[in-house]
Amino acid sequence: MESVLVVVHLFLAIGLVALILIQHGKGADMGAAFGSGASATVFGSRGASNFLSRTTAILATAFFLTSLALAYFAMQTTEPDTVMKSVEPAPQVETVTPDVPVVPDLPSVPETAVPAGGDVPQVDK
Repeated sequence: MESVLVVVHLFLAIGLVALILIQHGKGADMGAAFGSGASATVFGSRGASNFLSRTTAILATAFFLTSLALAYFAMQTTEPDTVMKSVEPAPQVETVTPDVPVVPDLPSVPETAVPAGGDVPQVDK
């Protein structure tokens, strides 16, 4: 039901945009007053504007109603509170200790390798 409503909503949006782009602006009526041939159209001199404006109003109302219906359906869907509730716990893996020999501690650096006082001799360039 929701996917059908989305498709209808999409077609309403496309039709609404097309009807709005077809309509003439308020400034276009001034050209008709000076004989630009608007009376020879299919709907007559004033018929197209009434037909297009009524059709646009009907499509806009239908678009608004499908928007409300889609919002209602979106509100009814239940989602988990957190991402972690939807994740199954990982299986417990038994830890295995490998048969690797243990390396004894290495001897520390003798004190004689570090100069007394911790000063490092400077090399002239």
